[in-house]
Amino acid sequence: MLGYDDTELLIEKINQWYGYDFSGYARASLRRRIEGFFLKNKFSSYSSMELSLAQDPACFTRFVEEITVNVTEMFRDPGFYRALREKILPVLATYPFIRIWHAGCSTGEEVYSMAILLSEASLLHKSILYATDVNQAVLEKARTGIFAGASMQQYSENYMLSGGQKDFSSYYTANYNSAKFAPWLGERIIFSSHNLVADSSFNEFQLILCRNVLIYFDKQLQVKVLQLFDKSLDSLGFLALGSKESIRFSGIADRYRQVDPKEKIWRKSR
Repeated sequence: MLGYDDTELLIEKINQWYGYDFSGYARASLRRRIEGFFLKNKFSSYSSMELSLAQDPACFTRFVEEITVNVTEMFRDPGFYRALREKILPVLATYPFIRIWHAGCSTGEEVYSMAILLSEASLLHKSILYATDVNQAVLEKARTGIFAGASMQQYSENYMLSGGQKDFSSYYTANYNSAKFAPWLGERIIFSSHNLVADSSFNEFQLILCRNVLIYFDKQLQVKVLQLFDKSLDSLGFLALGSKESIRFSGIADRYRQVDPKEKIWRKSR
């Protein structure tokens, strides 16, 4: 089993080699993922794994894919998307242009869900969605707009529970075991690499979504990322997090009010 000192040393070396800083990741989860990577790749020792990471960029790419969390689905937590439909989009409709940031977008299911919501509210044409992740492999998958066909029944159920009124299958073309979503949905999405740990703000947004990412960070990094979001939000903009995440004790909480009693959506005050 990977010891505490081994983990800290590996984190430090990776930062030196590639500029990826995993020091703010919750240690228990991080250690499990490193051990999973070690076992999956059948290294003979931790030193051989370290050597491969240092000398083989492809090995490091696989490492990042293993370490970063990529669990997602379309219209995940339908009540959250219903709240967006009913309480947030009517406000965004009053803006001449809408900029949305999906931070930690993973393979893109949730940003495509947002594109569908915007389309049904007749807002997609005046919106731009920035979808970012530190993991290049998941970004490449997200750009294709192709998802597993076996997931479509669940996604359709989520969509209906979120308040969807159309036939969900009208948004994609089924082909063998996959479903390709309509190209026009992706035309308003910009997929780009962004590291929440190290990179700075790059625009001013009316809505920022970062769901089920902060739970894998320690408290110090959570605060840092929330401050980044605060700097990136327009006055009166909205911030949406996952069901187990909060802005309490972050230093920005006094500038926000929760807009839904059940969902983790806050609005920034002037």
